[in-house]
Parts: sequence; C-alpha cells; structure tokens
Amino acid sequence: MYSYIKGELVDLTEDYIIVEVMGIGYEIMNDNPFRFQPFLNQLVKIYTYLHVREDAQILYGFKEEEEKEMFKKLLNVSGIGPKHAMNIVGQTTVHDFALAIEKEDDQFLTQFPGVGKKTARQMILDLKGKVNEWMNHSTNQTVDEYQSTSESGTSHYEEAIEALKALGYSSKEINKVSVQLKTLEATSTDDIVKKGLQLLMR
Repeated sequence: MYSYIKGELVDLTEDYIIVEVMGIGYEIMNDNPFRFQPFLNQLVKIYTYLHVREDAQILYGFKEEEEKEMFKKLLNVSGIGPKHAMNIVGQTTVHDFALAIEKEDDQFLTQFPGVGKKTARQMILDLKGKVNEWMNHSTNQTVDEYQSTSESGTSHYEEAIEALKALGYSSKEINKVSVQLKTLEATSTDDIVKKGLQLLMR
C-alpha cells in the first residue's frame, strides 16, 4: 500500500521511528531505530511495508529498497514471521545474505535469533536462485574476493575493535558481532565502529 514515506524524522524509540508528513505522524517499526538517529529532525525517505493481521496493521520501515525486498522474500519462507524477518534484515546486508543463501551457508544463517538448522535449510530451499542479484549490491567484489580480507580492510577492522574496547565494550561482547564486522563492506574505521555500535546496542 505504501511504497515509501518521505517526511521529517521527528522522534524515535527502541522499537519505532516517527516520520511526520503534512501534520500526520507515521509510526514505523524498525529493528534498530537508533541507526536513524543522525537524521533526527531532517527530511528522510523510508521504504515501507504494511503488514496486516486480524488485530493490527503494522508499518515496517527500511533505509534501502533492497532491504524491504529482502524482508518481503523472508515473509514467504515457512516459519518466518515479520519479527524474525526484521531481525535478519537488521543484522546483515542484502549482499551477505544473498551470498549465504547461494553458498548454502547454514552457519551464517543460524547466527540470527530464532533461526535454527531447520529454518536455515528452509530459507535456502525457498530463496536460492531468487536473491543472487543482490550478491553485487554495494560491492564490486567477486565471490572469491569476498572470502579473503584485504590488508587495508584488516587494518580498519583492527582499529575499529580497539575503538569499541576504548568505548567500554568487553572482548566477549565484541566477539559476538565480530563475524558481521569482518564481512562489512566498509571503507573506513568509522564505518565499522558505527556498525559495531548498532549491533552492540541491540
């Protein structure tokens, strides 16, 4: 029903953001609303999906259109509802998700809350061949290049880890998000630190 909403980001909570358009405030659910904090009181464009059930109509929001499409594809997988789909979208990129599906990487898929071995296999069964166009999203790397970390990327990663420790996070906490940070398509230490904070604040 709503392809996207463009308006002023006027508020955010732990569960949703509020975007005001011509005097109407739209409550838009998101897995990590604080990722939008830098845009508070600014004009934003949020891609949206309206989920309708018997007792509620819930508007979900995404920064990128591909994230919204990934969410919709996940809803078609048996055993995955909106909450689980939103968690998955919020904790990975469309590129990494597509790569895991096409490579049948159960270990990557079972890292998400609520996704066990059975659900991971169902995701692969239902989505393989349907998300491979995202493997080139926001990256020019080939599959082989993706499997190895460049020297500069390693340096950015190590610097980001030290920065997170300096902010008070323990090695145990950082280790829980290290896999996602290592595979992050980032061009600077700041990018990795921001992603790390996003993951750690959940």
